[in-house]
Amino acid sequence: MRHYFSTRIKVVLALAVVLAILLGVVGSLTGKAVPSGFLQTMLTPLRSGAYALTGQAQRLYNYIYNYDALVAENESLKQQLSQWQENSREADSLARENERLRQLLKLMEANPEYRPVDAYVIARSSNDWTSTVTINRGSDAGITVGMCAITANGEVVGIVTEVGSNYAVVKTVLDSSLEVSANIASSGYSGVVTGCYTSGHRDMLRMDYLSSSAIIRTQDQVVTAGSTHYPRNLILGYVVDAGFDDIGVAKYAILKPAADIANLEQVFIMTEYHQE
Repeated sequence: MRHYFSTRIKVVLALAVVLAILLGVVGSLTGKAVPSGFLQTMLTPLRSGAYALTGQAQRLYNYIYNYDALVAENESLKQQLSQWQENSREADSLARENERLRQLLKLMEANPEYRPVDAYVIARSSNDWTSTVTINRGSDAGITVGMCAITANGEVVGIVTEVGSNYAVVKTVLDSSLEVSANIASSGYSGVVTGCYTSGHRDMLRMDYLSSSAIIRTQDQVVTAGSTHYPRNLILGYVVDAGFDDIGVAKYAILKPAADIANLEQVFIMTEYHQE
């Protein structure tokens, strides 16, 4: 466009120069001034061209100015949108945290002997047999190896297996090496819960050593039996399937974990509790 614009200017200027020379030559030869009517007639096309060029220049200027203004406005809107999204994420996070704290308060009102320390999940690790999460609190917050990790609703997350000054590693209930003594809440049948990791049941738990006569129902709640690591009646999961073991002398149950391990944001470490 710039090349086209400069070419038009050159043409108009050249015509103006040629016209001025012609008028000068005519005036010199005739000794008379060129009639104004004739002059107006000759200048009209040039005026039209100059007017068109002026209009083009104005439109080009407006385009450039408006383009820069639009670019600036677009960038400003992007920044505002980004800030709004960040504020929205923070608001959602605070809302979730407030809900967790309300649930924790209810749990502590029902169990005043609990002394939980809150922590946020900062890393995860899992494969076919192991499952751990790393949290942002450690020995500086009073956390030691062997302490139980739960959610605000009293659901078992796992047990602390490694501690640094400002971090700790929690082996989750999905880990196949973690064993938790448990009971079916409605019937009292006892067994041991571990991470399942069997075909068709990934991210599930398995409760073994149940009595062969045990009556197991879907959605039965399974809770901790109580030990030096776990307070009694923390929620482990819910029955989704059951059957006999390989030798047919005991039953097992497949459980859906109560804690949503894959989406954990915050956990609470039981630094102290009193078990009767």
